[in-house]
Amino acid sequence: MSKTIEVDTKTFVRFWAVVLGLGLIALFFIQSISGIIIVLTSVFFAVALRPLAKKIDNIDKKKERRNFSSVAAVLIVVFSILAVIGLVGPVVVNETSKFLSTAPEQINSFLSSEMVDDFGNSIGIPDLKTQIVSSVKDASQSFISGISGFTLSSIGTIGSVFTAIVLVVVLTILFMLQGPEVLDSFWNSLSGKNQKASKVWRRVFNRMANVISKYVSGQLLVAVLDGVIVAISVFTLSILFGFSANLAIPMGLIAAFFYLIPMFGPIITAILVTLLLLPSSPWAGAIFLIFYIIYVQFENNLIAPRIQGKGMALPPLLILVAVTIGIYSFGLIGCVVAIPVAGCIKVLIEEYPAIKNAKEE
Repeated sequence: MSKTIEVDTKTFVRFWAVVLGLGLIALFFIQSISGIIIVLTSVFFAVALRPLAKKIDNIDKKKERRNFSSVAAVLIVVFSILAVIGLVGPVVVNETSKFLSTAPEQINSFLSSEMVDDFGNSIGIPDLKTQIVSSVKDASQSFISGISGFTLSSIGTIGSVFTAIVLVVVLTILFMLQGPEVLDSFWNSLSGKNQKASKVWRRVFNRMANVISKYVSGQLLVAVLDGVIVAISVFTLSILFGFSANLAIPMGLIAAFFYLIPMFGPIITAILVTLLLLPSSPWAGAIFLIFYIIYVQFENNLIAPRIQGKGMALPPLLILVAVTIGIYSFGLIGCVVAIPVAGCIKVLIEEYPAIKNAKEE
């Protein structure tokens, strides 16, 4: 039995107006997602750099120079990153060129041995040597043919990345300078309407800011420790195997930099440092890989929890879920901020009863 539903014109127009409005809002967010990511990244860095700015203020306790300390904190981070790139870049290029120059001889000496043919015959591939040579040639030709296209397409990418970096730096400074005043005026206006809600939300935002700043401070401290251990281990290996000790500091900087990427950073460090040590000494690369895998287990289970504390109180499963969502949604930036964002969500969940009670009153 069919029924006829009558809808007046006013309801019909309202329905489609709501649908159109939601569609326009979704389109706006899709079109402006890059700008939103830049703004949120700047807010994250502004909150994370607040402890450093306060330490700069404490150098001269008689005067509080918020403008100077905020700009100085951002510039310290920027110049530190540039220094790392300046020290690590030439080493990576030099070791890569060394590997490429010695790789053909090592491959030829490997293929000239009868061990390759014997192994191929044992697994049922009598022409294993020929297949290896053919595969290497095809891979090299594909790599060379793809360089030109990659170079042309990367020019625009480099320009957009540089613009985004400049915007993040400028916005971070502005958020550190004007953010506290904007928040104070917002809390004051909110307290006029609902004083209890103002106190609750102020407490929530302070807790979230503490989660971000404590996480970043702990992560930086453990990253520095990781870099020192890697530098000492590479320096020791250089003495034992007779290659240049100049690799120690760049390798340590690589380890400290990539440790800032949650969960995946130590894996990248182990692979990259091992590959960079192989041209100088294969044995050194193998020993470093084994040593670093053992040290990372010790670091993640004993050192990092003590330094970072248990303020986040997030189980490993939720951390992995947060990092996975972050890296697939927003790339490297999402991976870096995933854990503190998860900590902020945890604060909101814990404070939800107080927020709900404040709204009802």
